[in-house]
Amino acid sequence: MGVQHFAGAAYRALTATKDGPSLYDVCDPLLRDHRGGDAHLAKFYRTALNNIALRPLLRRAGLAELRDETRLMHLRNALIQARDADNPDWSAVGRPVASLLDTLQLNHPQPKPIAQPIRMPAMTEIEAAIRLCGKHLLRSFGKHGFIPTYAAFNLIGDPDVRGLEFLSALTGLNARGYKNSTLLFNLARVFIARSPASQLINPPWRGIAEPMWEPVQIRHRSAYYDAFFTEALLSYVETGLASDDAVAAQDVIAAMVKFCLGPSREAVRAHDGGIVDVISALAPAPHPRFSRFFAQIKQDLGFGIYVPDCDTTACSFSAATQAGANDAILDQPLVDFYAGYQVGDGSNEPLVTVPLNDNIDYDGGIVTWIDNLAGERPYGNDLDPTLNLDVLEVSFRNCARWRIVETPARLATLRRIVDFQRRLVASGHFANPRSHIYYLPELYCAYFGRCYAAFIALPPAAQRAIDPDDAFAIMRGKVLDYVREELIAIEMNPFDAALALIALGHLGAEPAAFAPALHCILRQLGEGGRRGPFKAYEWNKMKTPTRILVGGPEVTSAFVLMGLALARRAMLQQRYAPR
Repeated sequence: MGVQHFAGAAYRALTATKDGPSLYDVCDPLLRDHRGGDAHLAKFYRTALNNIALRPLLRRAGLAELRDETRLMHLRNALIQARDADNPDWSAVGRPVASLLDTLQLNHPQPKPIAQPIRMPAMTEIEAAIRLCGKHLLRSFGKHGFIPTYAAFNLIGDPDVRGLEFLSALTGLNARGYKNSTLLFNLARVFIARSPASQLINPPWRGIAEPMWEPVQIRHRSAYYDAFFTEALLSYVETGLASDDAVAAQDVIAAMVKFCLGPSREAVRAHDGGIVDVISALAPAPHPRFSRFFAQIKQDLGFGIYVPDCDTTACSFSAATQAGANDAILDQPLVDFYAGYQVGDGSNEPLVTVPLNDNIDYDGGIVTWIDNLAGERPYGNDLDPTLNLDVLEVSFRNCARWRIVETPARLATLRRIVDFQRRLVASGHFANPRSHIYYLPELYCAYFGRCYAAFIALPPAAQRAIDPDDAFAIMRGKVLDYVREELIAIEMNPFDAALALIALGHLGAEPAAFAPALHCILRQLGEGGRRGPFKAYEWNKMKTPTRILVGGPEVTSAFVLMGLALARRAMLQQRYAPR
């Protein structure tokens, strides 16, 4: 979007006709200067919503239905209960906000179909782009001492969170601060989405993955990110194109693996009472590298306590395994630990306390959040399909080390995750954004490809033991069809295209299918300006307390690098295949 769009949207927001009470008319009397009760609610309001950037845009955003004094009173009474009650009835608190959320008309992107290119780009162009991306990652590490990733808020919220989902989050989350932020962010969503400010805060974009608009982005470091940057640099080295960068790349890989398995390590209690080392996405300060300002903002927004998760643990173990690390932590059979977080036959379905994606069958899936040693789980728990692909992938990479095939309980755990994925793909729900908590369907496809590649690298006997019904072959066909017929047939941005290449490359698609994604990437090369070859796009997200995107120019470079490397390998194999 150009300057003209943003200027016009800002003008319309600042001069709009006010149709009823605004967010500030509702909340100022209750929260602006209030002292007492739950102090965090008022502090959050002053920090996140009543600030000099947002207030001018929303001061004229009113809701006509709140002219009804009875309805306004019910909303204010709900906020008063959230503020003053020792143990609020969160379902009652949320109902007035939920009814307002159900008035919103928010949709996922629907990119237009595009004409498919006929020719493939030149190999020299592909290789030049790979080198640019690899050098960008190394240069960024050299500048910062780590490869940064960024978080950004889109206050319009997620299209999949409507009234029912909001209530399930409000009642299923555990930490009061996180409930507070979820409550107020979702109240603010209504005023934003139904006002001209929506075009400023949530402008349209090209493709599926959302661009991350500047200027407010929170730079930080996480073991989860380092794990994927490790995979990207391993891919760079494996292409043989790193040349003079190879030694530097290996040094950076070693440093990132050390960060994942060292400062990010956290001891937790397994369900059998034993102590297990897992990996936390946010290591203790100062390792996440937040600025002092954003460290305080993080606290104010309700993220004061952060606990480990199953996904960061899986991806960190996988990256370390691929890099050839020999840390004793890798000898832990993670699959035993994950079994304690596996949903089974409805008997432990209460593990999923925030069922934002209850359109899917959870049986056999692994939930996200791990209780810390104090027993805290501030975000309740949810279940994401892509996370479960990562659990499978790390288990396949360590199949022999963890003696999975030889251990019936471990084999049973994996088979149940495979069956969870089989049902998801067979139903078509994998292509529905609502089915996912932290990722887009296109990223699920890329990660499925990554998981599939680890699976087919297993000895045939191990493949048959884990997947006796050939579920992976069936899923491969359906995911490939989706990527070919849906993803690469529409307008893409470079991040979309990179994910398509990763899926197509790992799943063994014919090289001719790569053409649309390759052209998209090479056409947009340089769009990032001084920050890198490409712009920042949505890699993963949170739907609570509002829509929080994670990505960055370096993330785009990493995924483009991996996608191009896979495409190049397939093209070279085709070129030199026996005729």
